[in-house]
Amino acid sequence: MRTSHHDSPAPSDAYGAGILTTRTLGTAAPLEVSEQGLGCMGMSEFYGTADEAGGIATIHRALDLGVTFLDTADMYGPFTNERLVGSALQGGRRDAVVLATKFGNERLPDGTRVGVNGRPE
Repeated sequence: MRTSHHDSPAPSDAYGAGILTTRTLGTAAPLEVSEQGLGCMGMSEFYGTADEAGGIATIHRALDLGVTFLDTADMYGPFTNERLVGSALQGGRRDAVVLATKFGNERLPDGTRVGVNGRPE
């Protein structure tokens, strides 16, 4: 991985992006992301009762501060975390971020763990 450090502030956009150092991921199709990302798992499950409005507010604040790398997965919630992130990115914010997601851990809508599925389809 190559790291890109900026000496000047990141350009501000309509959402007031803050000053965060960026990192380039990959070489064939490089992605420039903020070195500090936001893991969204706890916004839907695992750390107590989910608070959708609080999760969306947290994502918006992170974006306002210049975070451009969000991490989610369909198994968080299950399925609700990706919907939450999608809701937070409405209104033109989707193009400002790189989304990381995981797959293969299967769960039913009631949360029952089904197993691991590595099939490509």
